Parts: sequence; structure tokens; C-alpha cells
Amino acid sequence: MFEAVERAEADAAVRAIVLTGAGRCFCGGADIREFGQPPEEPQLPAVIEKIEMCSKPVVAAIHGVAFGGGFELPLGCHYRIADAAAKVALPEITLGLIPGAGGTQRLPRLIGVKAALSVILSGKPVPADKALAIGILDEIADGDLLEAAIVFAGACANKPLARIRDLTVIEPEPGFFEDGRKKIERRARGLIAPWHCIESVENATKLSFDDGLKRERALFLECRESAQSKGQRHVFFAEREAAKIPDVPRDTPVLSIKSAAVIGCGTMGAGIAMCFADAGIPVRILETDADVLEKGLSRISKACDGSVKRGRLSEAGKNACLGLIRGTTDIGDLKDADIIIEAAFEDMDIKKDIFAKLDRVCKPDAILATNTSTLDIDEIAAATNRADRVIGTHFFSPANIMRLLETVRGAETSAQTIATVLALARRLSKVGVLVGNCDGFVGNRMYHHYTRQAQFLLEEGALPQQIDKVIYDVGFAMGPFAVGDVAGLDVSWRIRQRRAATRPTEERYSPIADRLCELGRFGQKTGAGWYRYEDGSRAPIADAVVEETILGVSAELGFERRDINDQEIRERCLYTLINEGAKILDEGLALRASDIDIIWVYGYGFPAHRGGPMFHADQVGLKVVYEALCRLAETHGNLFTPSQLLKRLAGEGEGFEDL
Repeated sequence: MFEAVERAEADAAVRAIVLTGAGRCFCGGADIREFGQPPEEPQLPAVIEKIEMCSKPVVAAIHGVAFGGGFELPLGCHYRIADAAAKVALPEITLGLIPGAGGTQRLPRLIGVKAALSVILSGKPVPADKALAIGILDEIADGDLLEAAIVFAGACANKPLARIRDLTVIEPEPGFFEDGRKKIERRARGLIAPWHCIESVENATKLSFDDGLKRERALFLECRESAQSKGQRHVFFAEREAAKIPDVPRDTPVLSIKSAAVIGCGTMGAGIAMCFADAGIPVRILETDADVLEKGLSRISKACDGSVKRGRLSEAGKNACLGLIRGTTDIGDLKDADIIIEAAFEDMDIKKDIFAKLDRVCKPDAILATNTSTLDIDEIAAATNRADRVIGTHFFSPANIMRLLETVRGAETSAQTIATVLALARRLSKVGVLVGNCDGFVGNRMYHHYTRQAQFLLEEGALPQQIDKVIYDVGFAMGPFAVGDVAGLDVSWRIRQRRAATRPTEERYSPIADRLCELGRFGQKTGAGWYRYEDGSRAPIADAVVEETILGVSAELGFERRDINDQEIRERCLYTLINEGAKILDEGLALRASDIDIIWVYGYGFPAHRGGPMFHADQVGLKVVYEALCRLAETHGNLFTPSQLLKRLAGEGEGFEDL
């Protein structure tokens, strides 16, 4: 491109230049796989400068997407025209980066500091109509984009060149950048990139254009080499890798999903129904109790009203969404649905009864899915005559917001069923991750070991607020006890009651959570759980009742309480999580370590800048993790015994990424 601009500039017959992309988009930006490799010359900033300083007008004709460096490129052009479907974005922040080829210097000059900082900090695509409205684009083409761009360029040939670098940055109101930093304090906690984005945009108001570019590049390189960006880039690739299933080829035919049904109109069922409606798929919700159904539909309506108030949904969008959701108390109304997702109580007998009825009522090619978070998919499938069309679809609460869909294959689940549900996940704006069938699957099986250690730490000397703070400081949005109160302690209590009959008598078990549930403390919904909550508030308050319960259990079990430091809490909670992930990999229940990372980042709030538990283990070093587990096993028993896979990889100096 550098040479092409040089040739066009030197050619007297050329009056103006149109820059366009070949293929489906203008430019998707840099190939981040090349980060860390020797750069090829000329680098993007030099190419953009060549375009910007060209003596003839250069018009960017944007179609498809222009993201990252692919958007910084047209910012170096003198004019920008796009088709109506085009989108532009500077998504670097989602990869732990800042724009590194002039985006933080040119965009504020073009559209103002406030609008530019919003685009840069969100990382979200800006559609063409909005891009035109805020001044990014000069025109939206009516008809053929390239023809329109050529006409536009010809009209610009005799005009003075409009270089963004020459525009004056209008200073924002006093305190703008300080307020911006305060607004991102919580969500940018522990991160580098968001703060560097603000600094670099602020530099556009303080420094010369060239000095601002130099400082931007230095901040970009600092971000690029950081562990945080490496973790976020790992998540980016891991999400795409999760879609690749070795025994389900990409060309596997998928069933057409034109309608859906959901069994149960509780919090989870209502959320799942909203997912389908948001994707434009008509959905029926079955609830045997008409009052429960009415309450559930009312909850959906209120949730949509809230989305309108927050600006996430238009009034027309709300009406369209609600128009696609219909309630029923008659299972016969589900007979034509293409997929039915059961979201009833986590009880095997209830689920088997539902599936037997669905098998009789639903059309033969319908997929029957269960939202179970722990139960055996094969046992549920055995209640039907279509085990090949039974699959687990483990949504995470709130289902209409959380991105993960843990997809559980049974022994007889067909490739077509798997392919159809994974394709459906994408339609629902979810990240589908295929896992094997075991108690708790991948996510909850690991979560059980993580929370179990947290509760053992309570018995030995810690308190919930200390453990939650340590995990919060790691980068989680909440610690395990705060999460429990949000989810509802009764949910996990029912699971523990189910498992009690098969729990080995010699296995260590903490009764603290059970004691709280016996007191009717189920979390935020009852105003008390691991913490207490004041009316109308979700702020957790340490509670003397909980401390008394913990101290009582410690005494019953014969523990002499001791001071527990933060390092022990981190190691016991996180390393047991990693160790269980290694066992899951060894058993073939997850296809790859990066799938586990995606489950934990999108389903359980593991900090993305740490890349997920398995990537984090690789960064810490498996030898370090292995030796810590061995040390913990000597003190606390075989629950910390390292898995054979972890032992082998640590001994060979390899990581989970090498599998």
C-alpha cells in the first residue's frame, strides 16, 4: 500500500485516490498472532503517515468492518465514505491494548474528546449511521460503494486537503478526564489498558500531534508486552478455538431452529426465553401453575422495561421481544417446537418425568435439551426414545446476560444435535463450549472444589469477608461467599443433599453452609446468607450470626483456629481449581485447556486479564503449582494430591498450552 500511494502520487494522470478493501470487509485490523514477531516494514503508522501526507486526496471506501488498525487506516485518509452496513471500531481495549497507530490522537481531533473516548473505552462497533452522525464518516453511499467513492473523490480533487492531524482538539470541560477515571475505577480495577487509553486521549489535548503519537506508541508497546494483554489475547483465540469439535466437522448439517419452548418460568426459564426472543426466535414458556407463569411473564416484562431505561433496548425492540414470548400451561402447545429447553428444579425424577412427556408430545426431530447444572445427561436421555437428540444446555444466571453456554454431550448425542446447538448458541450471542458428561460437568465440578476449600479455610481460622477480599483482589468481581448469596444458597444446598447418599464417609465435608440454610439464610433473596443485607441494598455486611456459626463448627470439628494469610487462601482456592481442571483434561471431559479457560472467564468471572485458570497456571509455571500442591497435600491431605497430568507436565517443563 505504501508503494501504491507513492506511485499514484507520482502519476500526473491520477487526481485522487480511493482506498478500499478486497473481500468481505475493508480491514479487520492487525493479525494479533504476529505480536512478538519481528515487524515487517513499513509498519502501519508509517503507511498511515504516507497516506495522510499525500498531496492528492485519499478517500477511504469502507464496507463490512474497519476495526482496530483497519479503522486507524481510514482516519489517516482525507475523507471517509461507507456503505450502510459498514461498522468501525477501536476494540483494542478488549485485548488489553490501546490503539497504537494514531487512533487516540486522530479520533479526538475528528469527533471531539468525549465521543472519541467513549468509542475507545467501549471497544464496541459503531454502525455507519451513527458514525456519520458523530462525524467519523463524510458520507454513506447510496448504491454501489466504489462508484460513489470515485465520484466523491473526483469532487474533492480540487479542494484543500482535509488532514485530521491539522484539526484543533477542543478542550473538554474542566475535570472531564478526572471524572472519566472515577467512572471506570471499578470495572478497570487492576487493569492497565483503560487508564492508558484515557491518558493517551488526554495527551491529544496537551501535546503536539507528533509528540502525542510518540507517547501513544510507547503506551501501546507497554500494554502489548504486559501479562494482562497476553491473557486477554489468549481468551480471544480460545473463544474461537472452542467452536472446533474434532468429531463434528464444520460441514455437519444443522437443523433449522424456527421456534423454541422453555419448561419453567422461574428466574432461569424466563431468562432463557428472553435469549430466544432477543434473537428473534418465537418461544413458548410452559408452566403448570398459572400464577407462577403470570409472575414469570411479569418478570420478563419488567426486565425489558429496565433495558429500555438503561438504553440497551428501544421501545420498539421491547415490544418485538415481548411479542415473541407466549406462556402456556398445556404441554401439548409445544408439539411443533424445534428445540425445547427444560429449566425445572435440579431433581432427576422431575426431569426424567418431563423428558418422557416431551418425547411423547414433541415432533420426532425436535431437540430436547436440559438446563441441568450437575445431573447425568444420559440418565435423562434414557427417559426418551431419542437419546441422539438429547443434550445439556447449561445456561448461566442471569441467562439473558451471561455469555457462556456449557453444552453437554451425552453418550448418544448426535453430531447433528451438537452442531445445531452450537450454531444456536451463536444466534443467541452465547459462547458455546462442548464438554463431557459427569457430575457438575466442567464448570461446576471445578467450582465445587474451589468453594469447598474456601469453606475449609473458614473452619481453620478465616472469615468470609477475608476470603472474598483475597479473591476480589485476584480480579474476580466477587468472592465465593458473595457469589453464593447472589445465586441463592438453597440451590447448592439441594445439590449437596442429593450427593449426600454417595459421599464417601471418609471425605472431609464442611457443614457450615448447611447450618446457614437450616436457619433460613438463603442469601440476598432472604436478606441474609453468608452476609446480611439491609432492605433495598445488595451491599454485603459481615454478620455476627455467621461468625458464631463458623466458630461453633470449628469447635465441633476440633480445629484450633489460626491466622491464615492471603497467600494460603490464593493457593488453596486457585491451585485446587487448576488441579481439578487438569483431572478433567486427563479424563477427556474437556477438549482442550483453553475451553476450560473460556468456561471460567465467561461463566464464573475468572479475570480475563489472567486468561482463565489453566492459562494462569502456565504463566505461574506448572512446576510452581505442582510443588505448592505437594506442600499443601502434606499438611491438608490428599485433596491436594496433584493430578497425574499436572505432575507429568511439570516434570517435563511443559504447560497446558502444549497439549
